[in-house]
Amino acid sequence: MKRLDKKIFGILFFSIFTAVTGVGIVVPLLPVYAHDLGAKGIYIGLLFASFSLSRTFFLPFFGRRSDRCGRKPLIVSGLFCYGLISFAFIAAANVELLIAIRFVQGIASAMIMPATQAYVGDITPENREGFTMGLFNMSTFIGLSLGPFLGGLLNDHFSLDAAFVSMGVLSFIGFFLSLLMLPPAATEQVIVRREAPVAFRTLLKDPYVEAIFVFRMAYTACIGAIWGFLPVFADAEFSLSSSSIGILVMLGIFTSGILQTPMGIIADRWNKRLMILLGGGIVAYSMVLFQWSWGFWDLLTASVVFGIGGSMGMAPLMAVTVQKGARIRGMGAMMSLVTVAHSLGMMLGSLLAGIMMDLVEMRYVFTSSGGVMALGTVVFFVRTLERKKREVSD
Repeated sequence: MKRLDKKIFGILFFSIFTAVTGVGIVVPLLPVYAHDLGAKGIYIGLLFASFSLSRTFFLPFFGRRSDRCGRKPLIVSGLFCYGLISFAFIAAANVELLIAIRFVQGIASAMIMPATQAYVGDITPENREGFTMGLFNMSTFIGLSLGPFLGGLLNDHFSLDAAFVSMGVLSFIGFFLSLLMLPPAATEQVIVRREAPVAFRTLLKDPYVEAIFVFRMAYTACIGAIWGFLPVFADAEFSLSSSSIGILVMLGIFTSGILQTPMGIIADRWNKRLMILLGGGIVAYSMVLFQWSWGFWDLLTASVVFGIGGSMGMAPLMAVTVQKGARIRGMGAMMSLVTVAHSLGMMLGSLLAGIMMDLVEMRYVFTSSGGVMALGTVVFFVRTLERKKREVSD
């Protein structure tokens, strides 16, 4: 039985953790900064959507590229670009330039995330997919949650430029870890096997793959609404400090992060499909709680509930994704498809939230996103029901 390569896993974990923490530092700062520059809701939405738009276009290319040429070259190149782009934020003097920089940053992200997740999928032992991916996902979720908290502290006690510099330094730490410590690409399993990458049209013919795609997109639409508009909502409605806003943005992702491993262990032993459906329902309910909030503690409760639902849904979803990628010998293509869903969700979620903010009351930003999550959960139930029926008949 294949064993997990702890050295490679550890390098990937800490490289992504440092890079994602750096990116997360500016999450609570960009919306408020853009709002102070006079940006309307749609421009705040575009600030986040531009990142997701570029990433969506480039993910299929880089995902299949990692199946052909290996994971390390893309991981190293993407992290290096992340570091350079971080310092470009300091030169941004208007919202339009911020949006352009975020667009370029999305291209770098398209190089990093699917290749890294595919690398972890390559070294994951059979029947340990939930535990391994849950443990790895902690690097992303905890990094994204710690980043906003640090960003709030840096902005309160130093300056916005200090936050951007910190993002760059952390990205370069991840770059050097991967460059110096990951094995050469020629030794990776995907290169040794020398198999042609699977076509995306083949993947999309599978109802279960479609269900995974839609659910992931709906979930990240909620994240897009929270990241883009919770800081503005908390600032405009309750006059919370940057540190308090950072805690709120951090808490949902942090809760999900620390629960990834236990939820992954449960997913390896329980019904993954049922866990995903329950998680989707809890996430949808948490978005309604944001609308009903009337202060810091209400927002904090909604963030915690969101984190619980996210961990319950995402840990088994990623386990199923790894199983599918291993079965079709196209881990990079499968991971890039899931990341495309993530990017589309962030883009559509932030744009929908921006439109809702401009047309109606800001609170309805969160309710509309909860409706998207509920719809995504229903689609997942229906599309996976066909496979469940076939398994019973067989």
